Amino acid sequence: GLKRDITPKLSWQLGCPLHTASVFCWLRRYWKAFVHLVSIGSGLLVAAQDATEDEETVEDTVVEDEDDEAEVEEDEPTDLTEEKEEEDLSGEPKASPSADTTILFVKGEDFPANNIVKFLVGFTNKGTEDFIVESLDASFRYPQDYQFYIQNFTALPLNTVVPPQRQATFEYSFIPAEPMGGRPFGLVINLNYRDANGNMFQDAVFNQTVTIIEKEDGLDGETIFMYMFLAGLGLLVIVGLHQLLESRKRKRPVQKVEMGTSNQNDVDMSWIPQETLNQINKASPRRLPRKRAQKRSVGSDE
Repeated sequence: GLKRDITPKLSWQLGCPLHTASVFCWLRRYWKAFVHLVSIGSGLLVAAQDATEDEETVEDTVVEDEDDEAEVEEDEPTDLTEEKEEEDLSGEPKASPSADTTILFVKGEDFPANNIVKFLVGFTNKGTEDFIVESLDASFRYPQDYQFYIQNFTALPLNTVVPPQRQATFEYSFIPAEPMGGRPFGLVINLNYRDANGNMFQDAVFNQTVTIIEKEDGLDGETIFMYMFLAGLGLLVIVGLHQLLESRKRKRPVQKVEMGTSNQNDVDMSWIPQETLNQINKASPRRLPRKRAQKRSVGSDE
């Protein structure tokens, strides 16, 4: 009974008669139904993807809003920190508008390493009250960060009272360290003073980057030792060449010259036995070639 209820319904939906024998009709209808179901499924999948993308977009928007709020919250403490730093800087002693300072380097703005650098600082009181100049100090700083000290020199205590409309000059000298030669450093020279009410002031008389000059003395210990070493080495080379030439002269053989026996007086006859000498003396002497030639010429005349 269940089969009878379902079969007519399916046959009506597919559009094929129940008692038909055409297989292709059923296959074609089933294929259309399958394609229809696939299209419906793909539509549902696309809709689900769109919904997911919408949710991600909403989440990104919420995250961006939270980031903006966090940035705003972070900016507020930074501004407060900058204001505090400005307040701290404002609390440091600065130069008084009623005073004026000048500086003069005695040997020019050259800073040779391991040599004395001397300068003069002039102080002018332009106000109506006394100023008490307390100290003068100098230091070498790191060029990229002036808060980092490289070499700090001893502060010179002055304790000098400068009346209104008067001037005072102070002398200071320091010696840059020898290893600092050939490199740039920040030189800071500060003059510390106060007024009659006890207000402290500090004037940066000089605040610039300078280069330490390497020492170029001609007669130091290392140079003298180097010259002595080179002189000794040259002397050894000369002595060695002399000995080499002398050895070559000694090895050269002396060429012997054949003197011959043309001169009988140079012949030593003592080693010849006496019998041999007697036989030589008894033998007739040979005629000289000249005498033979003369005899031949006389015979021809005859």
